[in-house]
Amino acid sequence: MAYVDPSHLDLEDRVVTINRVTKVVKGGRRLRFAAIVIVGDKNGHVGFGTGKAQEVPEAIRKAVEAAKKELITVPMVGTTLPHEVIGHYGAGKVMLKPAVEGSGISAGGAVRAVMELAGVGDVTSKSLGRNTPINVIRATMDGLKQLKTADQIAQLRGVSVQSLTD
Repeated sequence: MAYVDPSHLDLEDRVVTINRVTKVVKGGRRLRFAAIVIVGDKNGHVGFGTGKAQEVPEAIRKAVEAAKKELITVPMVGTTLPHEVIGHYGAGKVMLKPAVEGSGISAGGAVRAVMELAGVGDVTSKSLGRNTPINVIRATMDGLKQLKTADQIAQLRGVSVQSLTD
């Protein structure tokens, strides 16, 4: 994937989950917060990141910085995806299907946040594996990375776009 420069984009961020994590040490318990954040410009660019710190705002800030470094470009046909795809990560599997214009985003929590911030307006999704938010997000991002437009496929095959539709 090509690097996307976040400084030229008007990015919006959304906190997906904040988790309280505890580490037991000799002197007692160490409490920290882990945050998962998705950033996107609602125009074909999206990324996610995680951060961990002693305070929630600091964890969110770290997650946003990490997400800006992981931006990807999402190929779209109008307001939907070019084709159906299944993204995998660990035990998490997410199926993403293009939908007719006007049907909206039919997706659960984490997938919905990724699609909204990517700018995909019409999509249907189904979580096929585990539903841990981080694995669902990573599986969704894997699916988005697999997407290709008709132009890209024609170029890979060395044929014209017209011959693909025949």
